[in-house]
Parts: sequence; structure tokens; C-alpha cells
Amino acid sequence: MVQDEARKGEAESRVALPAVAVGVLAVSAAAIFIRLADAPALAVAFWRNALGVLVLLPLALCWREAFPRGRTLFYGVASGAALGAHFGFWISSLDYTSVAASVVLVCTQPVFVAILAYLVFGERTSPLSFLGILVAIAGTAVIASDGSVGSATFFGNALALIGAVMVAVYVLIGRSLRTTGVGVLPYSIVVYASASATLAPAALYAGAPLWGYSGETWFWLFAITLGPQILGHTVFNWALKYVDASIISGTILAEPVVSALLAWLVLSEKPGLATLLGGAVVLLGLFLLLRGYRTPREKSTPPVEPVA
Repeated sequence: MVQDEARKGEAESRVALPAVAVGVLAVSAAAIFIRLADAPALAVAFWRNALGVLVLLPLALCWREAFPRGRTLFYGVASGAALGAHFGFWISSLDYTSVAASVVLVCTQPVFVAILAYLVFGERTSPLSFLGILVAIAGTAVIASDGSVGSATFFGNALALIGAVMVAVYVLIGRSLRTTGVGVLPYSIVVYASASATLAPAALYAGAPLWGYSGETWFWLFAITLGPQILGHTVFNWALKYVDASIISGTILAEPVVSALLAWLVLSEKPGLATLLGGAVVLLGLFLLLRGYRTPREKSTPPVEPVA
């Protein structure tokens, strides 16, 4: 039995990075779906989490997954509040700035993840991986300088940057919980429910209606849920058990490249030369990041204290 569990864990560990790649492709479509959905930003943020709970809850009940309790539940709720804040700030930024600029700024999260992971967990990134993160961030800065896809206002940029800080907190809390054995479905349900509970009063206070939308809008809300939310964030939640938080956050730096391409194809936001060059730099940074991750190195991360 122990050997079977060990083999299962080893197999899951091998597919963790490919799963993260699928998640990156899924979340890259989020900004496009959000633009196509004719609904206020806070309402979109609420429904992508609430519908996520409705999709995952039957699966968790069918498989009789154990839900977290005590301190674990508390940290799950805190993680969900951070995720809700991330969605609220970032989706709102799309009302004020371009898809490329917004996604680029929200993808600066590895900086905050690396700092917080070191301060809280003592989690160190290899020198090559850290260099990869810096190179990729430099590429995103080049993309942000591209004015051909629309002028980005200071307010929209600030909202996207705050969203980056919030998602860094969310990733790190999730890392601490997933390494203690909390199942991905119960964890995701708690997180999404908490995010929904955080966003609902904010949407109502802002006067953003949560219902009364057209069939087309509901279609895009479900697309956001099944794609970026389930195949994106839920896959990331699962992978956090096997992959360092800094690695997951670093691979998400590919999102600006894919999102800019989709914005060009779907929304006619044609990327300029700076976006194309910046995208190439981002891909180089990702290569260095993953190369450093695969290189054997001394593990300096101490065991994570159980929160259950």
C-alpha cells in the first residue's frame, strides 16, 4: 500500500510541470473572455469563483473528499480572500488599460512571491531560476512599453499591480496548505467559496448587478469558469503540492505572450514590435527558469509547519 502511494506520488510529480503548462494556456484566455462578457468587473470576478464551486462540489462529494477544518480551514479562507481581492483588482484594471499592459503588470507576481517565500518559508530559488525570472520580467517590461495596443492609465496599471501582490499571497498560502496533504478539490472549493464571499458584498456595494445578464454573457461567464478557473487555477492548486511556488509563478510569465496573441486575433489589439521582442525575452527567461528548476541543487527549504 505504501509503495503504491509512493508510485502514485512519483507519477503525479512527473506530470506536474506539463499540467502547469496547460494551466498557463487556460489562464491566458481569461482577459479575452472577460472583455467579451458584458458584465461589470466585480460581477465577473464573483461568478467565476461561485460557478467554480458549483462545478467542483459534486465531484468532491462523489469522491467523499475530506474538507479542511480548524486552522487549515482558516488559512484556506484567508487564501480565498486574497484570491478574491486579486480578481477584483485585476479584472477592474481591464476597464482602464489594455489587455497586454494589464496582464504584464499582474504577472510581476514572481517578484513578490520570491520575497515573501524567502521571508516566510525560507524557500530559495536557484541562481539560474532567479536569473530566468529577472530576464522574463525584463521582457514583460518591454511589452508594457508598447503603446500600439492602447494607452495604459496610471489607475489601471496600479489596479493590476495590486492584483499581482494579492495573487502572490494566494499562491504562498496555497503552497503551505497543499504540502500538508489537503486535497485539491476541498482546498479549491474553500478558496473559491471564500473568494465569492469576499467579492459579493464588494459588487453589491459598488452597484454591480450579479444577475439579469443575456445568454451570451452567461456563456462567457461559464467559459471563464471552465477554462481559466478550473483548468487554470485549480490545476495550479494541484501542482502546488509538487512544484515550488516561485516556479509556478515564474511559468505564469508566459501569460502576457499568449494573451497578447489572443488579443490580436480576437479583439484586434495588434501587438507592436516591442510586444514581439518582449515576448521572445519572456520565453528566454522561462527557459532559464525551468532549466534551473531541473538542475539538481541543495534544498534549503525547511519543512513546512503543519497548519491542521
